[in-house]
Amino acid sequence: MKFTDGYWLLREGVTAAHPAEVLDVTVDEGAPGGGGRTLEIHAPTTPVRHRGDLLKGPVVTITAHAPLPGVVGITLTHFAGERPPAPRFELNTAEFAPRIEYDDESATLTSGDLSVRVARTGPWQVEFLAHGRVLTRSGPKDMGILRDADGTHYLREQLGLGVGTSVYGLGERFGPLVKNGQVVDMWNADGGTATEQAYKNAPFYLTDAGYGVFVDHPGRVSFEVGSEAVSRVQFSVEGQRLTYYVVQGDSPKDILRRYTELTGRPALPPAWSFGLWLSTSFTTSYDEETVTSFIEGMRSRELPLSVFHFDCFWMREFNWCDFAWDPRVFPDPEGMLGRLKERGLRVCVWINPYIAQRSPLFEEGRALGHLLRRPDGGVWQWDLWQPGMALVDFTSPAAREWYAAKLEALLGQGVDCFKTDFGERVPVDVAYADGSDPERMHNYYTYLYNRTVFDVLRKHRGEGEAVVFARSATAGSQQFPVHWGGDCEATYESMAESLRGGLSLGLTGFGYWSHDIGGFEGTPSAALFKRWIAFGLLSSHSRLHGSSSYRVPWLFDEEAVDVLRLFTRLKLRLMPYLYEAARTAHREGVPVMRAMVLEFPDDPACAHLERQYMLGSDLLVAPVFDDAGDVSYYVPEGTWTRYLDGRAVTGPRWVRERHGFDSVPLLVRPGAVLPVGAVDDRPDYDHADRVTLRAYGLERGARVTVPVGDVTFTVVREGDTLRASCDDPAAPWGLSSGGREARAAAGTGFLTLELGPS
Repeated sequence: MKFTDGYWLLREGVTAAHPAEVLDVTVDEGAPGGGGRTLEIHAPTTPVRHRGDLLKGPVVTITAHAPLPGVVGITLTHFAGERPPAPRFELNTAEFAPRIEYDDESATLTSGDLSVRVARTGPWQVEFLAHGRVLTRSGPKDMGILRDADGTHYLREQLGLGVGTSVYGLGERFGPLVKNGQVVDMWNADGGTATEQAYKNAPFYLTDAGYGVFVDHPGRVSFEVGSEAVSRVQFSVEGQRLTYYVVQGDSPKDILRRYTELTGRPALPPAWSFGLWLSTSFTTSYDEETVTSFIEGMRSRELPLSVFHFDCFWMREFNWCDFAWDPRVFPDPEGMLGRLKERGLRVCVWINPYIAQRSPLFEEGRALGHLLRRPDGGVWQWDLWQPGMALVDFTSPAAREWYAAKLEALLGQGVDCFKTDFGERVPVDVAYADGSDPERMHNYYTYLYNRTVFDVLRKHRGEGEAVVFARSATAGSQQFPVHWGGDCEATYESMAESLRGGLSLGLTGFGYWSHDIGGFEGTPSAALFKRWIAFGLLSSHSRLHGSSSYRVPWLFDEEAVDVLRLFTRLKLRLMPYLYEAARTAHREGVPVMRAMVLEFPDDPACAHLERQYMLGSDLLVAPVFDDAGDVSYYVPEGTWTRYLDGRAVTGPRWVRERHGFDSVPLLVRPGAVLPVGAVDDRPDYDHADRVTLRAYGLERGARVTVPVGDVTFTVVREGDTLRASCDDPAAPWGLSSGGREARAAAGTGFLTLELGPS
C-alpha cells in the first residue's frame, strides 16, 4: 500500500508519525535460568526538548527478541490494549538467551551471528548486522504509524535495499522471479497463473544479501518491493501491532534453513508420489470403463503409472462436496478401487472445503454448527463455484473432526490421498467459531484446511505416507506437501509463468511442487505437450491433468507416447538422487527444484535466471519453450556434462542449442556423483539395490559422499582410479574395505561404478 506522494509528500488525507528518538531502554530478563530475554525501547514520535514534549503522543514501543539463533524479531506497538488477535502463525522457538548490551550510544540484541542495534543518539536508526556488516536498516521516517483518509490505522516498516540486492519469494508468484519494483499484496485468490494474484501467499522474502524477512501477520500484508521507495522494501499491516523477523544466513540456503526451522519443515512425501500421476481431467466425461481404458493404454504402451486421480465429477453434480461416488457412473466404488490396486496403482480423489446447498452434508453441517456463519448467525453462502455453497469452519475442532470423518470413510474404501483444491476465496463478512479475526483468517484458512486433511492421512496411512495435492497455501503450509501451480493455460507463456511460480515458491520454503503437464485451460498442441512433458517429469512431482480434454499421450501423437516413456523412465532411474533431494527438503527446508541463485549466489549472472533451474544440487534443467526446440541457457563455471549424451559444456557462458522432443538441456554439475537406480517402471523400489554411481569430472583427490536411503557410499578419486566404499559392512553390496574400482579413460566425461549384491 502506498502512503506517499513522491519522496517529499504524503498522499492526500494520510497522516504519519515516526519514532524520533529513544526515550529509554529496558530489558526483560524472562524466565529464570535464561530464555525469553527481550529489549524494549520507547520512542516518542516528536523530539523531546523539554518536559512539555513528554505530554505528546504517539509513542512507539519497539521490542526486540530472538526465537532462534540467527533470527531477530521486532515488534512495533502503538496501542497495547487491543484484544490479542487470532489466528497467529505457529512458530517454533528455542530456549536460549540472546545477548543484550546497551550504553549511552546504542542498545544491541545479538542472536547467533545476527545483531539488531538501535542508536540512542543522532538520527533514528535501527540496524541489522552480521559479521561486522550492516545487512539492512530502518532509518528516519521508515518505521511509522499511519492513518489513511478514511482513518484506518496502519503500522509500517521500510528496510533498506543495498545496491544490487535482489528480492525473491513472497509465495508462488507468476510474474518476474526477482520482486524488485513490484507491489505484492498477501491475499489468497483464485486468479490463475496469468495475473499478479496468487493462490499461495506467504509474507516472507529472501534476499541475496545475507538475510530474509518474515512478517508475522497471517492476513493482508502489503509489500512495496523497491517500488514506492526504490531503495527500500516496505511492508504494512492494518492494526496496532506489527511483528517481523529478520533471518540471517551466510547463504540463501542457510536463510531457508532458519526460516523453515521457525515456520516448519516440509514433511517427506512417500516415494510412490514421485511417479507419474494421471487424471481424468476436470469436465471430461468418464466412468470406470474410461478410467480402465486409460490405464490399460498406459500399460500396453509401457508407460509407467503410479497414481490415478479422479477429479470433481467422481461426485454427483451440484453435490460438491458430499464425498459420495456418483452411483450413475461408479456403482461399485470399492470394487473399482480394488481393481486399480491390483494394477499396482495408488488412488487420489478431488475434494474441497466447500459444501454445496444440494449436498446432504449441507443440512447436516448446518444443524451441527460446522459451517461458517455470518455475524447474524446465519450460514454464509454464495453461488460462485457451487450453487448455495457454504464453507466448513475449520477453527472449530468439532467441525474438523466431522470433516475428517468423511475422509476416513474414503480411506476405508481404498483411497490413498487427496487433491485439496480451492481454499482461496474466503469471505471476511463472517464470524468464526473460535472468534478469529476474518481478515487474518482469509489466508490462514488454507493452513487449517490442509492440516486437517494431512493429519487424517498421517493418522491412517502412517508417517511418511501422507501426501496431498494442494493449490492454496500460506506460511507454514510447506509442512503439508505437495503443492501444484493451479490453473495454467496450454501455452508456452503459461508454461514459463508456471515455472516462475514454482521457483518463487521454493524460495519461500516449500520443498516440493508440481504443475499440470500440457496446461490446464485449453488443449495443447502436440509440440507443446511434448515440451511440457520433459519439464513435468523433471519436476519434483509430475501430473497429467487438464480441464476439458484428456491428457493421455496417444491422443496427441505417437511421438508423445515415446517422449512420455523416455522422460518417465528417466525420472524413475533418477529416484535414488531425487529422493535424497527430497530428504534434504524435509531435513533442511531446501527445495528439490531450486532457482539458480540458490545454488550459485556468488554468480551475478544467476540472480535473474527464471527459465532454468537446478533439480537437486547437481542437475541443471532448462525447459524448451519453443516448437522448433530452440533454447538458450546459462552454464555456471566449470565443465558440465550433458546427462543424455555425455557431451561436455564448459562455463561460465550462455549456450544456444536446438533440441528434439526426445531431448532437453539436462546438465550434471562438475564434481558430482549421481546415484542412478536399476528400476525404471516404478519410483518406490530399493534405491540402493544395484545402484549405479556416475562420477562426473571429479578432480584428483576429490572425495564425495553419496547417501542412498539408509546406505552411504564414498567415492574417492586417486589418480585415474575411482574407489567406492560403503558405510555399512553388513549391506550386501559386495564391497571390500577398499571398495570396487574403475579406471578413468582419458577424455571421458564421467566414470561409472556398478554396485550390486555380491
